[in-house]
Amino acid sequence: MIHYDPHRWLDHFFDIRGSMVREILGRVALCVLWTTVIVVIHFKVRPLGIPSTLHTLVGVALGLLLVFRTNASYDRFWEGRKLWGGIVNECRNLVRGGALHFGQDKELLATLARWTAAFPFAATATLRGAKDLGAMKDLRPAELQAVLSSQHSALAVAAGMGACLRQARDKGLITDIVLTSLDQNITLLVDYLGGCERIRKTPLPFAYVVHLRRALVLYCFTLPFALVETFGWSTILDVFLISYVFFGIEEIGVEIEGPFGYDDNDLPLEAICETIQDNVYAIAGMGDHDREVLPEGL
Repeated sequence: MIHYDPHRWLDHFFDIRGSMVREILGRVALCVLWTTVIVVIHFKVRPLGIPSTLHTLVGVALGLLLVFRTNASYDRFWEGRKLWGGIVNECRNLVRGGALHFGQDKELLATLARWTAAFPFAATATLRGAKDLGAMKDLRPAELQAVLSSQHSALAVAAGMGACLRQARDKGLITDIVLTSLDQNITLLVDYLGGCERIRKTPLPFAYVVHLRRALVLYCFTLPFALVETFGWSTILDVFLISYVFFGIEEIGVEIEGPFGYDDNDLPLEAICETIQDNVYAIAGMGDHDREVLPEGL
C-alpha cells in the first residue's frame, strides 16, 4: 500500500506508481491511435461523423456501471481491512489473556506468543498461495516443518495455539472455563481468515465484468465518430481524456477487488503482520534474546 498525505496535491499528483497509468497505457494509446485514423479519414477522405445522441445516452449507463464496479470492489477492499483488523485484535487478546491466566509460566506463554505471531504470516501466505511464512522462523524447526507440510498452514498454526492452551489446562494453570474462553479468540481468528478466503475465492460475477469491458471498448472506440464533426481535430485529445478516465476507473476496480496480493494498492499485510508480532511479543514480555533462544515447544 502507498502512504500519502491527501492534503498535499503536488506530492503525488504526478506519481506513476500505483496510479494505474502503466496498466491502462496500452489501451488508451490504442484508442488514441484509432481516433487519429478516424479523424484523418474524416477530413481527408470522406466524412465519418454520426449523431452523438446514442453515445450521450450510453455514456450515462456506462458511468453507472463503472460506479457500481468500483463500489463493489471497494466494499471487498474495506471488508478485507476490517477482517484483518479483527485478526490484529484477537491476536492481542489471546496473548493478553494468556499473560493474565498463566503468565507465571514464562516458557509456555512465550510459546503461545510465537504461535500467535506466526498466525498472521501463515494467513498471508495462505491468501497469496505462497510458501514464504515470514517470521514463522521463530518457531522450532520441528514445529515449522509440521506447519509447512500441513494441508493448510494457518490451521496448523491455530492447532499449535490450541495445544498451548491445552497444555496450560493440563498443568493446572487454567480451568476448562478459561480454556474455552481463550479458545474463542482462536475460533475468531479462523473465522476472520475464512472471511478473507471468501473474498479471495469469489471474484465479481464473470458476466458483469465481461459485459462492462465490452461496453467500455465499444464506447471508447466508436466515440470518435460521434465527436469528430463537433470537435474536429481536438477529437483526438477529447477521446484521450475520456478513455483515460473510463479505463482508469475500471482498472482501479480490478486492482482493489483482491486486496491481499502484492499490488501497490493492496492491503499492507506485511506491516500488519509485523505489528501483531511486535505487540504480542511485548505483551508476553519477550525481548530479542527471548526470540532467539527457543524453548522446548509442544
